[in-house]
Amino acid sequence: MPDPGSQPELFGERQPLLGTTAASSPTHPREAHEADRGTDVFSVPFPDADSGPEVAVGSNHVSPEGTISPFRGVCIMLSMWTLIFIQSSNMSGITMIQSKVAEDLDADEEVMWFAGAYLIALSALTPVIGRLATIFAPRNIVVPVSLLVAAGSAITASATAFARFTVGRVVTGMGGAGVLTLSMIFVLQLISKERRGMYMALVNMGFTAGLSFGAIMYGALLPCIGWRAIFWAQALVSVAAGAGVYLSVPESSHPRKKLNDGMSTAQKLASIDYVGVVALTTTISLFLYALIGDIRPYCIALSFLFLGVFVLWECRFATDPIIPLKILSSKDVLYTCFAQLIFVSTRWSLLYYGPIFMLVVKSFSPSVSGSILIPTNIGFGGGGLLIGWLHIRHHGSFWLSSVLSLAIFCLTLVLVASSGSTSSPTWLFVLYVFLNGLATGGGVNYTLAHMLHLTSPDVHFVSTSLLGMFRGFGGSFGTAIGGGYFMRLLKSLLTEGFARLDGGVISPRHEDLVVKLAGRPSFVFDGGLSANEETIARNGYAAALQQTWRMAALVGLAAIVLQGMCGWRAPDESNEAGDGDIADNERSDD
Repeated sequence: MPDPGSQPELFGERQPLLGTTAASSPTHPREAHEADRGTDVFSVPFPDADSGPEVAVGSNHVSPEGTISPFRGVCIMLSMWTLIFIQSSNMSGITMIQSKVAEDLDADEEVMWFAGAYLIALSALTPVIGRLATIFAPRNIVVPVSLLVAAGSAITASATAFARFTVGRVVTGMGGAGVLTLSMIFVLQLISKERRGMYMALVNMGFTAGLSFGAIMYGALLPCIGWRAIFWAQALVSVAAGAGVYLSVPESSHPRKKLNDGMSTAQKLASIDYVGVVALTTTISLFLYALIGDIRPYCIALSFLFLGVFVLWECRFATDPIIPLKILSSKDVLYTCFAQLIFVSTRWSLLYYGPIFMLVVKSFSPSVSGSILIPTNIGFGGGGLLIGWLHIRHHGSFWLSSVLSLAIFCLTLVLVASSGSTSSPTWLFVLYVFLNGLATGGGVNYTLAHMLHLTSPDVHFVSTSLLGMFRGFGGSFGTAIGGGYFMRLLKSLLTEGFARLDGGVISPRHEDLVVKLAGRPSFVFDGGLSANEETIARNGYAAALQQTWRMAALVGLAAIVLQGMCGWRAPDESNEAGDGDIADNERSDD
């Protein structure tokens, strides 16, 4: 990606990632010269190919030849944004086509798996991709990632049964796991520390565009070309985008290339912690599988069993753990990750059900209903970009800003719920979802910058991917737990409404109608319902959605508490102050 700023600090152990000065002065005259030299726009320096490992890892030494031209920079940005758009559009767009897919595949009671299967695979493999990027060059990982997205899209497009459709979604999610992780890794590699906040916001804007326009695009294209053609197009575009990134990123961009030059591919593959990979992905998959639809206690028990195996293996036996011990033992990182899990889960209650609210309660068309994500994601992208550009420009803690942004986010969810009735004005709902996006953009950027401040630069790749994994969990949890809560509440409200219409006991016809209405939101207006039945359905959806958003705001309070429990000292500051000593410290956001 392009860099209008100065040199990046890659894998350094002594200088904070977002710091503005080096922790130690350069000892070589050429290093001193290079450390003081600026770079032009899109001129991204890399470690000198002639330098030793101590230079390639954690120094300010750069090579004047190791730069990215403006053309390469633009190609990297556009190609990565394309992959990010495909990844995120698969999350929101499915809500607009699920009714037709459920009808074609006769899967009315399995609609939760359309998004759930994709998000489980995405969440489970995110930390694995981050670890692989420290062993292999990230540019080489882009190719299999894009091919997995293409293969999964092709399987999905050709599915004639629910099982095949689900397999396609899983394979697509496996590829999608690497997209956002690799985009963040490219930012850490190629962008100077003064500009990283802004470029991370640009990555988030790409993700936001996919969420916003994915629902609109799917809704608009569905009646024109059908849902199968949508997935076939994704397969072709993802291959082209992956090739664009691979051909644009220089081979010298891998910061650990010098360290790994003496290792063959077989040795690199042998160094992977396969037991840790299997234990971690199994833990995540079982836990999320247990929460989608009906609760499965035995799967939850098995997931905790595999979690114990994972922790034991990583702490006692693994020679090169998939998640370094300094991360597993860092309470600040774990608090941040769990806070983000809750935060993003509650956010997904709006992203997933906002378009359904507009479709069912407000009676808009599918393409217009999907456009409700535009204002909230404009707020998300714009707010994150402004904060990254104006505020996150230097080393320091963002503890207060992180906590305040999460608190404002919870307040906006309460406001969204208050405007979610059938009689409330649409413009008020749009305003509140925009404010929710604004608070989300601030929260995402501030918490990431604060976590990077709390961790050593040598583990930033893995800690960033770990945070991405927990944020990916948020999508899975928001659709699994939140979706299960919403579906149970909706079915209960619809059953009560139709029972009253039938004189106290619901008829068999209305029992079948409840199942169809819960699985196919569009059935409210194209299912041949009477006026009374449509009113019951719309009111049921409105009440269920309002209660879901209120519950999300309540759960969001836990994210505020966990984020507040994080410290604000960088690792070197904590060591100097002593364990448990939280002295007054000048903070960036004070």
